[in-house]
Amino acid sequence: MKKIKLIVLLITLYSFTALAQQMPNVKLTDLEGNVLNTSTFNSKGAKVTLLAFWATWCIPCINELSVINDNLADWKKNNQFNFFAVSQDDSRTVNRVKPLVDGKNWDFTVLLDKNQDLKRELNLMNVPYTILVKEGKIIYRHSGFVLGDEEELLKVIKANQ
Repeated sequence: MKKIKLIVLLITLYSFTALAQQMPNVKLTDLEGNVLNTSTFNSKGAKVTLLAFWATWCIPCINELSVINDNLADWKKNNQFNFFAVSQDDSRTVNRVKPLVDGKNWDFTVLLDKNQDLKRELNLMNVPYTILVKEGKIIYRHSGFVLGDEEELLKVIKANQ
């Protein structure tokens, strides 16, 4: 049964890779005001980059990021990947991002997509939304979050090392 699941996962990953969308070139800022261009995500020393789109008003998003934060150190021990949380908070709610991140003690880079340029370029409708980028192409997409989804994320990361 495990072999069948692995084969299905590999076929799915191959299908996503064959139909992969190019990662758009958008400038985002981190919480300190530093600018990061999305085209450089995979030039930071890792083959893949995991992006989690979220907002301060989205409870499933906060749950997902908390679970990722709790597992991130262990995941990075055996896997080389970048992780960025991309806030979709606009000018009305962006001032809530840093206090929330600090209060949760999240230990990862948070990027601000205040004008939702990246969200528009990727045609995203709702958060939470997670993508995996490899060699400038989006190879995995996942919408929503329920406890246990993080295990699927880790499998996809491992399969693309």
